[in-house]
This record gives sequence, C-alpha cells and structure tokens, in this order.
Amino acid sequence: MDWFTDPDYWLGRMLFQRGLAVLYCVAFVSSALQFRGLIGERGLLPVPRFTAQVAFRRAPSIFQLHYSDRFFAAMAWTGAAGSAAVAAGVPDRLPLWAAMVMWALLWALYLSIVNVGQTWYGFMWEYLLLEAGFLAIFLGNDDVAPPVLVRGLLIWLLFRLEFGAGLIKLRGDSCWRDLTCLYYHHETQPLPGPLSWFFHHLPKPVHRVEAAANHVAQLLVPFALFAPQPAASIAAGLVIVTQLWLVASGNFAWLNWLTIVLALSAIGGSQVTGALGLPPAPRFAAVPVWFEGLVLAVAALVVVLSYWPVRNLLSRSQVMNASFTPLHLVNTYGAFGSVGRTRYELIVEGTDEPEITEETVWKEYVFKGKPGGMRRLPPQVAPYHLRLDWLMWFAALSPVYAAGWLPALLLALLENNPAVLRLLRRNPFPGSPPAFVRICRYEYRFTSWSELRANGAWWSRTFLGEYVPAVAKRQPVSSP
Repeated sequence: MDWFTDPDYWLGRMLFQRGLAVLYCVAFVSSALQFRGLIGERGLLPVPRFTAQVAFRRAPSIFQLHYSDRFFAAMAWTGAAGSAAVAAGVPDRLPLWAAMVMWALLWALYLSIVNVGQTWYGFMWEYLLLEAGFLAIFLGNDDVAPPVLVRGLLIWLLFRLEFGAGLIKLRGDSCWRDLTCLYYHHETQPLPGPLSWFFHHLPKPVHRVEAAANHVAQLLVPFALFAPQPAASIAAGLVIVTQLWLVASGNFAWLNWLTIVLALSAIGGSQVTGALGLPPAPRFAAVPVWFEGLVLAVAALVVVLSYWPVRNLLSRSQVMNASFTPLHLVNTYGAFGSVGRTRYELIVEGTDEPEITEETVWKEYVFKGKPGGMRRLPPQVAPYHLRLDWLMWFAALSPVYAAGWLPALLLALLENNPAVLRLLRRNPFPGSPPAFVRICRYEYRFTSWSELRANGAWWSRTFLGEYVPAVAKRQPVSSP
C-alpha cells in the first residue's frame, strides 16, 4: 500500500504532535488548578452530584466509577506529566503500539474530565482538543511514515473549524456582512487582552479590512488546504497568520493556538521542505498490517460521523458548536455568530457591615482575567483558560447562563470557601467572611486616548442596577 503513507510530511506531523502535546499540558494544568472550586467536592457544581444523575453511557468518564478530589488531582497531574513527556518526544523513542497507547491515555483522561466538567467545559476548544487528540493516536511515530488518511482527517477537521466559523458569521449577524463587526468586537469580546484596547482604536477602515480578511481566511482559504503542494502549505500559512492576529487581539484559551497546530499538520511535501532548507524525509520502516487496519477503520468511522457536521454546515439554522456523540469524535464548530455592540460586566461585592444602609461600604471581589477596576490593563491569560471568568461574561449577557452555578458562587463567598476563593485574584475579606454579598451590572467601554492620558484608566463604566440584590448567608440565594 504505497499510497498509505507520505514520508514528505514528517515535518508537519512533528510540528503538530509537539504542539498538540503542549496544549494538552496546558489543558490538564488548567483543570488541576481550578477543579476544586468548580467541580470538586466543595465546588460550585460537584462531580459526585452530577454522576449520581447522569448515566455512564451519556458521559463516559473514569470519574463515573470513582471520584474524590485527590483522585481527580492525581489524574489531572498525570495527564500534565504525560503531555510534557509527549512534547519532549518520548513516543518517538518507543515502539509504535506504545506511542499510540500514550496518546490514547491522554485522550481518555481529558475525555473523562470534559464529560464531568458540565457547563465549565462546554467550550468549543474542549471538543476541538479531544477530536484532534483522538486523530493524533493514529498519526504514528518515527517508526512509520505519516499516514495519508490521518493527515487528510486533520485537514478535514481544520476545514470544518474554519469554514463553519465563516458560515455562522455570514448567517448570524448583519455586521459581518457589512464589515462593521470589528467596530465592537475588540471591546465586547469575553476576555480582552493587553492589546485589545489598541486594536479597538484602530481606524474604522482597518476594522473593515479585518472583517473582510476574516471572510477570506475562513470561507475561501480552507478549500486550498486540499490543493497540491505548495498551495496547501501556503493556505496553512495564511490560516496561521490570521490566528496570530487573533492571539494578539484577545484571550480565547487555546482555540487559536490549536488552530495553528492543526494548520501545521498541512505543511509538508518535498517542495516545501526543500524551500525551507530542511533535510529530505528520513527512512521509515514498513507499516504494520494491524496499523493499516486501524487507520482504515478510523477513517471510515470519521466519514460516517461526518454526516451530522456536514448536515449542520448546510443548514440555514446552523448550530455554532455541538458534539454529536459522548466521545466527542466528530464535532461542529463556529465562533461569534453574533457580536455584541455593548459590553456588560458583573461586579461581585461584599460588605462586613451587619445592616445595609445608603452609607454601606461595598468591597469588590477581583477576578483574575475579566475586567473590573478601571485602571487595570486587561491581562494576557491565553492559552490558559479561566473558566469562571468566561462564565461571568456569559452571565452578564443573560441570567440563563448563570442559573445552575451563580447561587452556589454567592454562598461560597458568604462562607469564604477556600476552593472557590482560589479562583479569584483578590478576596476583600481574608480574615472572616462578609455579612452580605451582591452583584451589580455595569456597562463597560474602553476609554479614549484623551481619557487614558488624563487619568490612566483603560475602562469607563456606567452603573445599570443590581443584578442580584444583597443576600446574607441566612437567606436563600436565588438565581437572578
């Protein structure tokens, strides 16, 4: 089966595998450091409560069989250590079957986390990491040349990711069609970064070019990924440049970096490696028959499961992000089908005064990533994922996004729950818990150049009202 492998894609495989392993490591570390407050035994949405209500077949996970905070931490740190080993190239020093086992263990561990993570793990980059991680199991190591079919499946994944995002924009919001969405996006995106203020203040003609370039990158360039070399590598390079622009302008966890890693898998061919001054492809051993059989079976499975994402892409009622199986093998993707024109923020406050009066002094809880103080420059946190900060952005848009966990958050603050407080940057009541907490809703906007020079503030805000009125521990905490 001479067609089965292509040695000239050794570079793309190596870059993809190393990059994916690094992002796996980021994902596992993110889970290890945040799970106790989010889904731990004393977290906002505890895993034991979830597994008692949801059957294994609907959410397959090792934590369906056993859960404790200590066991979860051990699995998360095991995944981080395994990812680091893969990033260091350990699988290339092992037999092919052992390398596949290493990749499979990473996938199974992260699948187990996502499937009990509930709303905290309902983001597209979680599904994207699992789908890419599953395909990586069958990409081989230095024992064999890169399988053509698996490389094709990775390009198919990148195509669905980019083309789906492009379609949902055209279908979802008129500002993408009239090229004005970037007038607002840098200001209203979930977690602005340190350069977002500057991107927001680019001239409007530049914003229109940004939007037009996005359409080209997501609706036209993906088709060139299937073209012969060097056209496919050029298309991959354009995807990478577009994603680096997004990396610079905001914080989207590992979404942009994983898209870059997927694009790296399309780079290869003797023309490309020769133009880069790289050595020719190394000699590889013959491909074992059992490996050929597995790859063919996986390719057939992906083709069958692609029916649902393709149907979604062709539908006028396209869904932005969805997983069609509990194993998250072939998913549908999309981002920013609508762009907010106004930024809303929820500010959580507490007081230790025994009674609420007009003179009550409220102290603000400071989050690690989301906007709060006016003079704080938005931090760079990606590719790390601050899940609570992201959900606070969604909750500011609609109480529907907060119904399951916000009352538990307020109760945790009234109790000074240490696991939950570790999710924050600053607790204004380190000694004893507050008597009352409340949540206020504000409209935020980036300041102008003159305002920044005058008072050093990156943001200005307008009070809109109480989102959740003051509550005490002795009172029942209800959703907004």
